[in-house]
Amino acid sequence: FNLNHMNKAQLIGNLTKDVELRNTPGGKIVGSATLATNKVVTDQAGNKNKYTTFHNLVIWGKAAEIIAQYAHKGSKLYIEGEIENRSYDGKDGVKRYVTEIIVREFEFLDSRQSDSPAAAPKKPQETEQGEEEEIRVENIPF
Repeated sequence: FNLNHMNKAQLIGNLTKDVELRNTPGGKIVGSATLATNKVVTDQAGNKNKYTTFHNLVIWGKAAEIIAQYAHKGSKLYIEGEIENRSYDGKDGVKRYVTEIIVREFEFLDSRQSDSPAAAPKKPQETEQGEEEEIRVENIPF
């Protein structure tokens, strides 16, 4: 653990759609999803304004399978991971920039998950380290 450098994001929010699972050309499983987080800001007039931020998630391996199985659109999740910026050339030739959260740990926060006998674990789950593989442009979901 290096205190001189840290790249860590902690989010609590809701999935905007079900996790999309794919296999990389190397045969590894990767999931993508979007997590929405909300904040309410009171302006000078006392009006409350709600703002939503959308976070692109990349989930590798078994963690992707577990989240895809137990979480669905609207599910509340705790996500912990690293912020990663990357760029790619779109089909129109324009360079695009993307910020993603590479999920390292997660926890289901909906009570619905605890209703199932095969419920997902209560404590945060760590994803397998070293599974990352380059995502090719043709595999980008957006």
